Parts: sequence; structure tokens; C-alpha cells
Amino acid sequence: MNAWQKFLQIFKVKDLRDKVLFVLGILVIFRLVASIPVPGIDVERLKSFFENNQLFGLLNVFTGGAMSNFSIAMLGLGPYITATIIMQLLTMIFPKLEALYKEEGEAGRQKFNQYGRIISVPLAVLQSYAMIMILKNQGIVAMASLFQLATTIIIITSGTVFLMWLGELISEKGIGNGVSLLIFAGIVADLPTNIRQTVATFDPSQIPAYIGFLVIALLMIVGVVIITEGRRNIPVSYAKRIRGNRVYGGVSTYLPLNINPAGVIPIIFALSILLFPGLIGSFLANVSIAWLASVGRFMRDVLQQNQLVYGSLYFALVVLFTYFYTAVTFDPKAISKNLQRMGGFVPGIRPGRPTADFLNFILNRILLAGAISLGIIAVAPTVVQAATNINTFTVGGTSLLIVVSVVLETLRQIESQLTMRDYEGF
Repeated sequence: MNAWQKFLQIFKVKDLRDKVLFVLGILVIFRLVASIPVPGIDVERLKSFFENNQLFGLLNVFTGGAMSNFSIAMLGLGPYITATIIMQLLTMIFPKLEALYKEEGEAGRQKFNQYGRIISVPLAVLQSYAMIMILKNQGIVAMASLFQLATTIIIITSGTVFLMWLGELISEKGIGNGVSLLIFAGIVADLPTNIRQTVATFDPSQIPAYIGFLVIALLMIVGVVIITEGRRNIPVSYAKRIRGNRVYGGVSTYLPLNINPAGVIPIIFALSILLFPGLIGSFLANVSIAWLASVGRFMRDVLQQNQLVYGSLYFALVVLFTYFYTAVTFDPKAISKNLQRMGGFVPGIRPGRPTADFLNFILNRILLAGAISLGIIAVAPTVVQAATNINTFTVGGTSLLIVVSVVLETLRQIESQLTMRDYEGF
């Protein structure tokens, strides 16, 4: 059976077909919302600002151009993602919050996620105010009164809350993760524009550069798939237990350890850290104190003009946060305790503390390769664009990692739905 026939199987199952069409409908609504601008902006200066600012340009890619349009959905799902990261970090500080997330089952996780949604609202207010102030200092946005400023902040915050609701609808009634699919839609929305710009500016003398760009892009896709799907399987055996006339256990399985257990979170952390000096510098650049304004301009421009400094810091922060986030989310002691409670053990390793030390040793070895690979993927687009001088494609390593991960996860869920209904999977 060829790939096209397998694809048609999706539309043979009414329940699955309805879910796919529902997701497509939500994505259309998302793109319509992203096209509705907030009034009172200089469109040309706004687009020029995002084209010349690398960090804000990358954030604009995640929102599908909504930020460069000053759309009511200009923040995208950024505040919600930030709130989720903050909640996960708080589990290290507050044991009750950790117990709510890890020990109280589905009800606890729903309450945990609800706290994240609540925190998203004040974060959206703060981010929208900061963004308006930055654009106002650039002469792009004119806020004549406090009422207009407050109204604009409320509109942008409402757009973020609306996108959060759309993401929840996809997760509940559609297929796949709603937040991931909305981010995916925002990233791929710019591809037609990028292709059109490439065709319009095509220069036959650059054919070798275009070929090199395509080859490197394909190699990056292969690398992203390997990093996303690669894992180290730790063998686990379960002791036999006899209860009445039945025998339980006595089987062997494995514990998968992903090469990149942190996903794209380290890249998001790194971007947030790199974005912070630029935000502070933009505020300080227009103050009346000469030396403070000079410091502000330096902070604002150093990461934009010096690609070596930007790339080096970006790579180092991605590697650092990969280790940090994995330490937050992966607990070898808890896994070892759960295995021991269920009668499982790693062959050749004693249960308890020795098993936790063994898992930690294996994790650190594979995490080194995963962190370095993730850092290379993050900075590769900057190197490729500098080498080939092709700047029309804004989809970078971060975007590519998200796109490939979302596609693989969605296909995996669709395949499980087909297999459950006795259809042959992909």
C-alpha cells in the first residue's frame, strides 16, 4: 500500500476525519486572528524593525508574522509557555506543588495547568506593555493617551487568552497537542512568503549557494529527526510474584532515555536570556543621561551586530539550559524508587541508590551528545545564512526542531488511531 492510500485511510474513519477537519478549522481561525491589526501603527517601520532585529525576528516567526503586523495575537502563546516553565521551576521550590503535579494523578495535573493559565494573564499584560514601549521608543507606535495604552494592552492580552482557549479545544476535541500545533501553524505560515521572496530575488549566479543551502537544510532535518527520536534503552526485568493461582511479573522490558529529554525548552530559555539585555538596552537608549543612554545602545546593539558573540552565547546557553531543565524534570531517585516498588530492577545493578546512580551516569553521557547537538541545531541557521548569503528563509533551527517534533508526534497519534481501528499504520 503506497503512502497516498495510507493517507486516504484517515478520511475513511468518521471520528478521525472529524478530528482532523476540526483541527484544520481551528488553525484557519488562528490565522484570521493573527491578521487583525491593532490600529495606530506605522506598518513600514514596523516591518523594517523586525527584519533588522534578529531576536525579535525569531519571535515574530513563532507567531506567524502576527507580531510584525501588530496583531491582536502578537504575543502568540509566549506568555502561556513562560507561565508553564515558571510553574515547572516552582516545583523545585515548593514540595506541595511538586506533589500536586507528580502524585495526585490527572486531577492534580489539571489543577497545575489551571494555575499556569492564571499566571499567563499578568505575564501577557507585562509582555504587551514592554513590547508597546519598545515600539513606541522606535517611533513605530503612537500611544496618545493612557486610555489608548490600556485598551491596547487589554486587546493584546485577550488575544493571548483566546489562543490559549483554541489550543485547549484542539487538545480536547481534535488530535495532537493544541499549543504545539498552533506554534507549528505560526511557523509554517511564513513559508509561502519566503518562497515567493526567494523566487523574486533569484540570481543565477547564486545557484551553487542555493544548492548548498538545500543540502544543509536536508541534513538539518535528518539531524533533528535523529535528536528527537534517538533514545538509549535501559533493560529492566521484573521479578516473578505469585498471588493465589496467578503469576505476575517475570518479564523483561526497557526504560527509554531520550537523547534530548528537554525538547525545545532550552532554546526558549536561551532566547529569553538573550532577549533581556536588548529589552533593557531599548529602554535605556532614550534616557536623558548620556552615559546611561550609551550603555543602553551598547546592550541593544552588541547582540545584533556581532554574530560571533551572539552565536557563542546562544550555543553556550542552550547547552547549559539542557542540563538544567533535565535536572528539573528527570529524577533518577524517583524512577529508581518506582522500579523497586513495582519489583523491577536493572540487570547487574542493585535496586535503590545504585540504580539511581547508574541512571544518572547514563543520562549524563547521552545528555552531553544531546545538548551539543541541540546547540548546533540552534546556531546552524546563522552560520548557513552567513556562508550562503541567503536570508529570505527565516525558519531557523529552533523552528525546524518544533516543526519536525510536532509532525512526528501528530503522525504518531494518527497512526495509533488507525491501528486501534484495525487499519494499517503509516
